[in-house]
Amino acid sequence: MYAVIYDGNCNLCVTLVRLLEQLDQGQQFRYVPMQDEEMLSQWHITAEDCEAGMILLNPQQPETRWQGSDAAEEIGRLLPLGNLFVQAYRSLPGAKNAGDGFYRFIRDHRYALFGGRDDLYESAYQVCESDRCSQI
Repeated sequence: MYAVIYDGNCNLCVTLVRLLEQLDQGQQFRYVPMQDEEMLSQWHITAEDCEAGMILLNPQQPETRWQGSDAAEEIGRLLPLGNLFVQAYRSLPGAKNAGDGFYRFIRDHRYALFGGRDDLYESAYQVCESDRCSQI
């Protein structure tokens, strides 16, 4: 099981989490909004860490993590047939660098491009640790 740490106030981020929820149905991924500082502190993740983009980690081994476009690629790789698409993407000359730059641009301008939410989105598939689920 992996934890996807996302911006629960970002329209684009929430739309992508909802899509992933539909595809995965909680089989491989659980979700924690970046705004849940108490849950993130268990993994030694700070607000400053979250500024670099979404994070994918294994809660049982939180030192194993991917961030930003690397997290998006790893999520894609873990989805059924996703590895084929990720391998094809990675095999294209310059695609990784272009993808990384595109991710950074979207990350840094997500509110201007897609807007923000008035309420925090919390997934039905939350990470639960020590009898506590991710909740604000």
